[in-house]
Amino acid sequence: MRASIGDKLHIHTNHIGSDDHYGRIIEIRGANGAPPYLVEFPDGRTSLVFPGPDAVVEPSNPSHAAARGVRPSRRVHTRVGW
Repeated sequence: MRASIGDKLHIHTNHIGSDDHYGRIIEIRGANGAPPYLVEFPDGRTSLVFPGPDAVVEPSNPSHAAARGVRPSRRVHTRVGW
């Protein structure tokens, strides 16, 4: 996982009735865009996030993402019935 400042961190939820979480990456603490990320959420709080497998980085500018070689990610459900 690689990110740039200003990219959006999208954390998917596995709970029915719960919304996904979104936050804007404001600081990168890993090397070369790697986690952990300092993320600002819409309610104004900030948190140091070590993204798990349920999180994806959505580039803030898709043209820059193509230049970095980042492909849009998609979630693949592995549970039966999804």
